[in-house]
Amino acid sequence: MPLKRPNILMFMSDNQPAELLGCYGNNEIYTPNIDQMAANGIRFDNAFCVNAMCSPCRASVLTGLMPSQHGIHTWLDDRIMDQWPEKWNAIGEFKSFPVILKEQGYLTALIGKYHLGVPFEPQNGFDHWVTFPHGHTINFNNNTFIDNDQRYVFEGHSVDYFTDKSVEFLNAYDRGGEEPFFLFVPYNAPYGHWPAIKGPANNRYAALYEDTEMRSIPREGLNKKVIDRFLQRMNESGGGIDYTAHLRIPNDLETLRNYFSQMSMVDDGVGRIMQALSRNDLSQDTLVIYTADHGYSLGHNGFWGHGQATWPANTHRAAFNIPLIASHLEHIEVRQTCGELISQLDLFATLLDYIGIDVQNIYCNYDSQSFSGCLYGQTQDWRDAVFMEQEETRAVRTARWLYMKRFAKSPHHLLEDELYDLEKDPQEKNNLIGDAAHEQIAQELSQRIERFFQQHSDERYDLWCGGTTKSNSDKPWLWKDAWGDDWEPDFGRNF
Repeated sequence: MPLKRPNILMFMSDNQPAELLGCYGNNEIYTPNIDQMAANGIRFDNAFCVNAMCSPCRASVLTGLMPSQHGIHTWLDDRIMDQWPEKWNAIGEFKSFPVILKEQGYLTALIGKYHLGVPFEPQNGFDHWVTFPHGHTINFNNNTFIDNDQRYVFEGHSVDYFTDKSVEFLNAYDRGGEEPFFLFVPYNAPYGHWPAIKGPANNRYAALYEDTEMRSIPREGLNKKVIDRFLQRMNESGGGIDYTAHLRIPNDLETLRNYFSQMSMVDDGVGRIMQALSRNDLSQDTLVIYTADHGYSLGHNGFWGHGQATWPANTHRAAFNIPLIASHLEHIEVRQTCGELISQLDLFATLLDYIGIDVQNIYCNYDSQSFSGCLYGQTQDWRDAVFMEQEETRAVRTARWLYMKRFAKSPHHLLEDELYDLEKDPQEKNNLIGDAAHEQIAQELSQRIERFFQQHSDERYDLWCGGTTKSNSDKPWLWKDAWGDDWEPDFGRNF
């Protein structure tokens, strides 16, 4: 741990797989600033989110808890905000990371996407509050923003806005004061959804990708599970909503190039904020983290998007593998890589441990573990698996195996488990469930998932045991089928 309590600057992109960065091997993307951050510190090659949707992952990073513990299982649908309690904070009953830092004398700031409840005033221990009034991005330009006690429209790109406000924060920070800062910058890009990335990009990096062939994006046939999910959504909406984007994007070059350009906008913002750190003589005093809320399949396994893009939901690598980079000049050894299996839950314990806070007594059953030893190139005992969940799918990933276990108590929706040998099948194409030669390993991994969630779930929020979810579910009809017609999301009323 550094001798003085360091500042913490944490970037978080929205819907980005690890491989959408040059430092992770993509030769078509332009991300020089994030690549330089990796060169100045440590890059984690096997970091995974716990859920491939934005709100659950943000909640897990801030609390160190699984979705079945904090109760957010999918994106919070702010179109039904009028059903939420007044000033509702979706993780308000938990002691979140910024709350702990504030108690320790940190100045805390959120400048970016929130998407964890009612956004109109500061939540979760943040002193400085700059955010969206909504969770989704419809257009990167001409958005309304909440700037502490003000609201106004910024005509330019939202990434530029959050970058400008972060630079303002750093320029105004009193380096001679006693308060270290925690600056959380969750950008709302590259995003990856229509209409935000439909058609030609409207940003200064658009021209850079005009002729990019997009060979770094898999161009393969659509997975049948994507078609099944598409038909399911059309049926749910009565045909009134266009869900064709997930079917069309993998072969739409304009959209793909637009998505790449938004990633370069994020990189540009990271570079400007890092320059502001240096300009204000804060680099040696600041631990910098770059990560994403969750991964994002760019056509891998035949689908575009997050884990809910298929039926049943999946936990394939691309949708769950997140970038994770850490640097702290003169404290973290440069040009390191780490291949250990890291969960995004571990950010909670690691960052608190890094600044000298004992986290052992915060929660009795959390899986967040500190990898601070890795930051210094030390060998430390480490877990051999990470666990994930996506409503009807729970999964374990080890160095050798990926097992997806499906909910089995719905009378009318019988779902098959999946097993992949990652040594022989790194692209996760050959499902080994039903193969007699792999029956024992499948049984062992299934039991391991059961044991994990027996320990790391709260009966109020354990969907597999009759619990509910906060605000909304991706598939309320599934839980009604299992638990009866009186099952419903809680909407934050009772907790």
